[in-house]
Amino acid sequence: MSEKLLYIDTEALSTLALVQAGLISPVDKLMNQKEAQEVNETKFYKGVPFPFAFLLAPKGKRNHQVLLSIKKGEVVTLMNEGKKVGEITVEETFKIDPLQRLYTIYGTSDTTHPGVQKTMARLGEIALAGEYHVNYPLIEDNIQRIQNMVRKTNAKTISSMMLSANPLNRAHERMIRQTISDTDLLVIFLHKPFNTHGLRYDIRYESLNTFINHFIPRNKVIIIPFENTYIFAGYNELILDAILAKNYGCNQLVIGKNHGGLGLYYDHNRLNSVFDHCKNMDIAIKTVDEYVYCDTCKTLVSTATCPHGQHHHVHYHSESIMRLIQSGVIPPSILVRKEVSANILASLFPERFENLQEMYYSLIPGSGLLEQQSEEAFYLKLVELYQTSSLT
Repeated sequence: MSEKLLYIDTEALSTLALVQAGLISPVDKLMNQKEAQEVNETKFYKGVPFPFAFLLAPKGKRNHQVLLSIKKGEVVTLMNEGKKVGEITVEETFKIDPLQRLYTIYGTSDTTHPGVQKTMARLGEIALAGEYHVNYPLIEDNIQRIQNMVRKTNAKTISSMMLSANPLNRAHERMIRQTISDTDLLVIFLHKPFNTHGLRYDIRYESLNTFINHFIPRNKVIIIPFENTYIFAGYNELILDAILAKNYGCNQLVIGKNHGGLGLYYDHNRLNSVFDHCKNMDIAIKTVDEYVYCDTCKTLVSTATCPHGQHHHVHYHSESIMRLIQSGVIPPSILVRKEVSANILASLFPERFENLQEMYYSLIPGSGLLEQQSEEAFYLKLVELYQTSSLT
């Protein structure tokens, strides 16, 4: 009898690994049809808030034929990028409505929604339930790194923050500083999405690392790659973020007031916030005010405490800052720290300048010694020239 194979993408593999490692606890397996229906209706699983059923329903003709042929108790091999990555002992298979599934995740099944489009392309019509095992070392490595850091620092209070840093700006820095002032350790879960939108993960990691290594006390912050798969999308994002942070061992989740999933909604004719749903999760959720640069205060301020009107405020709008960077323009230092800008631009535009060394010694004051200079050093010195004020 030939081996039965199911083909899954890395996004599905990562999600299965999160659950296997206990990071989405109390969810510990693929749900059967009865469990799935109950979770979708009640938004709870084993007494803990959970927004939708945890399912595996891979798309594709080969997968569909295998799913139609599977019998209870059979073991199915999971394949990813041509390699065996795990197996499932099948409890049952059942049909799902893909549009209804999309609605429970995103709050809409509108096919023009980018998340709906992306998930629809990978969501099949038959789900399977059962115990499983997958191999995905990244998750176990993340757990070990946090545990090692906690032991090393003897941290008792551990805060967390979900961050895209796309790009890292001064408002992000203020949130980080404010958080570490009253916690032993801050875990920054740096988003590592399964798409190519914005800056590459390695560039965002290096720019965040540059800030932490040079401007934050040692052993106060650790960066953990967070593959925010489709289950963290939509209006349920905050609930899943809180569950993940708690299961990683964090006592508190710190969020900005523009965090996805934060807001008010009506449920059974009663006005609720996401905090009503999260109150028995055993993790504190702290919101941070929006920060702006005020041209009257001449510093970074909270909109809740600044007495000046919006026309005095410079907002930290990530997409607008990204447009500057993608155009090769150095953002003003009030928006992005010069060390971060230099790091990002040097990565995005390698070998941008012809005769860089000649430009460096023509434009930049120095010690007189002829030394090989990097593009990153050139950007840093160029920013200093921009900030020279005697002729402005």
